[in-house]
Amino acid sequence: MPFFQKLSIFLGILILPYLLFMNGLVSSHSNDYLTLNGAGGSFPYPLYSKWFFEYAKIKPSIHFNYQPIGSGGGIQQLLNQTIDFAGSDSPIPDILISGKQNRIIHIPTVAGAVVIAFNLPKITTLYLDKDTIGDIFLGNISRWNDARIAALNPQSPLPNLPIVIIHRSDGSGTTYIFTEYLSKISPSWAKNTGKGTAVQWPMGIGAKGNAGVAAAIKTIQGSIGYLELAYAVQNNFPMAAIKNRCGQYVLPSIRSVVQSFPAVFDSDDLRISLTDSSQPGAYPIAGLTWILLNSHTPHRLTIDYLCQFLSWALTEGQAYALPLDYSPLPQPLRQKVLTVLESLTGKSPLSDLFWKWRVVNFHRNKKNDFCPIAY
Repeated sequence: MPFFQKLSIFLGILILPYLLFMNGLVSSHSNDYLTLNGAGGSFPYPLYSKWFFEYAKIKPSIHFNYQPIGSGGGIQQLLNQTIDFAGSDSPIPDILISGKQNRIIHIPTVAGAVVIAFNLPKITTLYLDKDTIGDIFLGNISRWNDARIAALNPQSPLPNLPIVIIHRSDGSGTTYIFTEYLSKISPSWAKNTGKGTAVQWPMGIGAKGNAGVAAAIKTIQGSIGYLELAYAVQNNFPMAAIKNRCGQYVLPSIRSVVQSFPAVFDSDDLRISLTDSSQPGAYPIAGLTWILLNSHTPHRLTIDYLCQFLSWALTEGQAYALPLDYSPLPQPLRQKVLTVLESLTGKSPLSDLFWKWRVVNFHRNKKNDFCPIAY
């Protein structure tokens, strides 16, 4: 075989893997196929999974890979630029959301509630106010027949049992929402423990995830803890009715979460807090969940496709929230978020989507007065 023919074959063997590798990179970011990788909170995972499934029917070339590893893990991976988006039930402080490498944008998707669940014989509803809640979780009230709890529940046969606190042992957005509420209602809690996805609990038993907390509450008589609304409803947990700032005892529900939103959205900061709302009828332990985007990503196509998906999620996708026990966002907030998405892409992300969505959503809105989908 001639020398130059041998050289051509040898060079071909060396170059072929490189060409195949480069072809794979191009294909994964082409218009024909794109995988968007995300990780973060488990709180919205049931809804996000539904959204990904339904959106694939519209955009079959877009695939989502989302790992529910917790808000903290998702945030860290987004800051390290190892994923395209993160899910979080807690907002990121200013010091982490801007800089040369990171400019994190908060996109609220839906809202939910954190339920105070308990295990007491013959009691299905417990009435609590902010003072008793604060003192229970601080350990200042240690038995269920304490005079302060009895005064709020005169018709309930409160047992002479010790109160056993069950809390999350892992970092979670559910813990953030609950401890943010405790920090607002209890100066002592705010000073000594504070808010966060993970805190140093003054007392109690730690359990991993909603499943772990739920199992502990079901097993231990006299226990009390906190769960996501969807999980508590689907597993038939008794819940506490909590006295809000208007003096009303309110049970957690989709409707009472909707009532916790502020009447006016006059700030451009989408890190909105819903806990301890002053609105009538509001359940006081509610919170938003966000999709976080890094607008400094070098892959502009990724941002464009994520903005298209999120625009769909904030319009057509909101109809899937109620059946899964999440609260849709009110129309003024969704319109503000859609404007943010438009600013990220330089055009309306809805321009590439089906115009009939607006018509379909308008008719859906007429059937459901507290699920405002039309815009």
